[in-house]
Formats: sequence, structure tokens, C-alpha cells
Amino acid sequence: MVNSPASPDLTARIADQARALGFAACGIAGAGEDPLRAARLEEWLGEGHHGSMEWMQARLDHRRAPQGLWPAARSVIALGMSYAPAHDPLALEGSATHARISVYAQGKDYHDVVKKRLKALARWLVDAAPGAEVKVFVDTAPVMEKPLGEAAGIGWQGKHTNLVSPTHGSWLFLGAIYTTLDLAPAQPHRDQCGSCRACLDSCPTNAFPAPYQLDARRCISYLTIEHKGPVDEELRAALGNRIYGCDDCLAVCPWNKFASEAQAIREFLPRAELVAPRLAELLALDDAGFRSLFSGSPIKRIGRDRFVRNCLYAAGNSGNPALSGQVQALTADPDPVVAEAAEWALARLR
Repeated sequence: MVNSPASPDLTARIADQARALGFAACGIAGAGEDPLRAARLEEWLGEGHHGSMEWMQARLDHRRAPQGLWPAARSVIALGMSYAPAHDPLALEGSATHARISVYAQGKDYHDVVKKRLKALARWLVDAAPGAEVKVFVDTAPVMEKPLGEAAGIGWQGKHTNLVSPTHGSWLFLGAIYTTLDLAPAQPHRDQCGSCRACLDSCPTNAFPAPYQLDARRCISYLTIEHKGPVDEELRAALGNRIYGCDDCLAVCPWNKFASEAQAIREFLPRAELVAPRLAELLALDDAGFRSLFSGSPIKRIGRDRFVRNCLYAAGNSGNPALSGQVQALTADPDPVVAEAAEWALARLR
């Protein structure tokens, strides 16, 4: 095991190799606990803002600090890969015929893409520093990627709680490499939101109780992806035609004017059929059709029933009577949540 101080030259070489692998941002943070960061996490959980994401609470000790997950860790290499879109994420707002899918889910599953490149960087690092141990993480482990990204200097957590980069805006997939190497940490990035509150004011469901605070129970991304049962009726109209995720608070961030289209990562280029999907076609999906359409997509993980539930809420909000026949048919769906969503949508269309 290597836990002696690494040379500054190695830190620079890591950044160079990360760029060569397609990472737009790279920084170093320590692996010890940050008491303020841990306290904020505990407060968020204590207020119940994590909704039904029980795993956030269940592995709290692992989330408090990288060393809580892996005691041998000495440093964290925080990385960001841009998925800045070429098109306006808000262009389909209010469409009566088309649905909106979050930009990040219009291409290949980012878990696979980012993890493959993280592993390549980790292999390079082990060769460059014999004896070093590494672990790679992309979103599925108890790792606080956004606070670590801020601590590593690649951006700051904006008022919408997402990481914001001064050069890449809000469009970054985050990953981390934990290592036994003692790498010199960067200075944490300073907050540059200023008096701007565009992200807060853009939220259709008022999911931000205050700046820098997110109540996931009201967040459209949570409701359309993580939430398993019926969505509260008071929130359904605010979903509009968003059927998987929401880009509103990201899309309005002024820092995105510095973000360039992520053409370098071809896997993130949007699939044509997901940029402006037709609601009528999505409502017709059975399980086999759903699996076929979303093969290799992060959307596949929520399953056909939850996805069609979302599409029915969009249909009910569309004001488009041409969808009534398909909605009517789904009132007899075997899944009770889908059937109830269809009843609600049909009543709205009538």
C-alpha cells in the first residue's frame, strides 16, 4: 500500500491523463471527514428531504467521508465529464404532442461510459505509482460526488445543489477515484452564484425550500425516476410533459453560456428518437417494446410501468384530446398505479 506523499508532478500527470480520456474537469480532495459537510447531510436527512431514498440514510456513515467507506483512502480524484447539449433543453415546453426527456438520458447510459473511462484512468494510475490502491465510483455507491467536486476545486454546489463549473456550466457527469496515494488537495472552489436565483425561480414544483436546499419529495427528477407509487395530485400538473427527469434548474443557469457542446464524447450524443419523443408512441409501449426502445439507456431501470405512469401524467397535462383513446385503454392496465394515472389523465382530457 502506498500512502506516502506523491509528487506534484504526478498530480499534473493525472490531470493530463484525465483530459486525454475525455474528462473535462479533474481535481484532488482529501479523504477525511469534513464536519460541516457531514452536518449538512445529517440535517437534510433529518428533515426527510430524501423522500423514499432509504439508502441515503442506511449508509450515512459511508457518506460522511470517503474514509467511512474505505478507511485506507487518503485522497479523492474528483472528475467531471461534460454532456452539454447542442439543443435547447426547454424547447419542447408545453408541447401537446411530444414529451420531454432529461438531456442526460438521451444518449447512452452515463454509468457505463464514465465508469469505463474511470477504470482506464485508475489502471494508468496504478502503473504510474506502483503499490497504489484505487477504487472507482459513478453514482451507484455511497459517495458524495458533488461536495467532493467542490472540495476538489472543479466547481461549486450552486443554489440548485448541483455542481456548477465556471467553464462547463451545470452539465457535468461526476465520478470519483479513491486512492491510497497522498495527493496534494486543491483549494475548494468558491461559490459564484452571487445574487442570482434563476434556478430557484424556474422550478415548477417549488422543490427548493431555500437556496442550497433541495426537497427531493417535490423534485420532478425524483418524482419521475425514484418515486414508485402515484405522484401526489397537487404536483401532477406541474410535471407538464416531463416524463423522465427535469432540466429546468440546470438549463437556466447563466454559467452555461461558457459550456461547449459535448461532441467529444460520442456516447452522450442524443438518440434522435429521444430528443422529441411522441407521447402517442410512448403510451403504446408494452414491456417488450419499452425494453427494446431503452436498451442501453438509463431510462430502462425504472421499468415500463413507472415510465407509462409518467407518460399518462404528461397526456393529462397535454390538453390533446387525440390521446384520449390510448389513455382510455390504459385504464384497464394490470398495474394499479398505471390504471389510476390513466383515470386521472382521462378526466383531465375530458
